[in-house]
Amino acid sequence: MPSLPDITTLSGLPGEEQTKVFDLLFEPSTAIHTLLLPSLSAASFRSYDEFIAHSQKIFEALAADPSHKKELHSIIGSHPRLGAKKVESAQSAAEQAKLQAAGDASELAALNSEYELSFRGLRYVVFVNGRGRPEIMEDMRIRIARGDIALEELAAVHAMCDIARDRASKLLATSS
Repeated sequence: MPSLPDITTLSGLPGEEQTKVFDLLFEPSTAIHTLLLPSLSAASFRSYDEFIAHSQKIFEALAADPSHKKELHSIIGSHPRLGAKKVESAQSAAEQAKLQAAGDASELAALNSEYELSFRGLRYVVFVNGRGRPEIMEDMRIRIARGDIALEELAAVHAMCDIARDRASKLLATSS
């Protein structure tokens, strides 16, 4: 099981070790690495929650700047599609296990496609948090019907950070 270093050492770690932490908390993404690495040199954190809040502010600033949409969408797109057969991150696979076990995936795949057609460049990201397929699919339908890409970008950023907080708490619990 992977583990997280003591948060007070994060800023002083080599860049390669810092990016491993980013990958564990978020998902492997060179865009995340490029965005967060420079912000660590002058920062110190007392908790992983504080680091994730710091990251969230950076992601939200990206969402607020129309000139950085491609970078933002790359970050959001680092999360696997819900219900995808091949999920590279063991953590994402575990988080989505309840969705995988819930029967036919064709409806979820169709909703993923509809979402991505409605919100070009985005991938649906949600903190599953133990919820089942019907509840997640209803959330997808509501968000598609809402049709607001700016709200979707922020929802994805918030979901990514909620997922990161959950991952941090689980990784810290297993390392103590």
